[in-house]
Amino acid sequence: MPIDYLPILIMLLVAIVMAVVSLAMPHMLGPKIFNKAKQETIESGKLNYGDARRRVPVQYYMVAMLFILFDVEVLFLYPYAVLFWDLKWFGLVQAGIFVLLLVESYVYVWKKGVLNWE
Repeated sequence: MPIDYLPILIMLLVAIVMAVVSLAMPHMLGPKIFNKAKQETIESGKLNYGDARRRVPVQYYMVAMLFILFDVEVLFLYPYAVLFWDLKWFGLVQAGIFVLLLVESYVYVWKKGVLNWE
């Protein structure tokens, strides 16, 4: 039985060696020239000014979390769409309940004012 796992062990070892080599090679072969100009952060071809630590409004995080939530929920509808003809009325009722739950959660978020930016 242990001989059956030999290919998996070899593949794991090769992956670890490749990861270590790809991380170590730039440090061993790359130039070691450090100066102030190369250490500056540049965004879109312009030098940064001021402090980079600014507060991000909570609304950005809320919208991002809601996007992930609704995106994953819509992803659950994909199997239904693939098996639409095989599921008949039972699948239609289940998908309808699921979509109603999606709409209910969207209305709840809207009523709570999460989407208001004022």
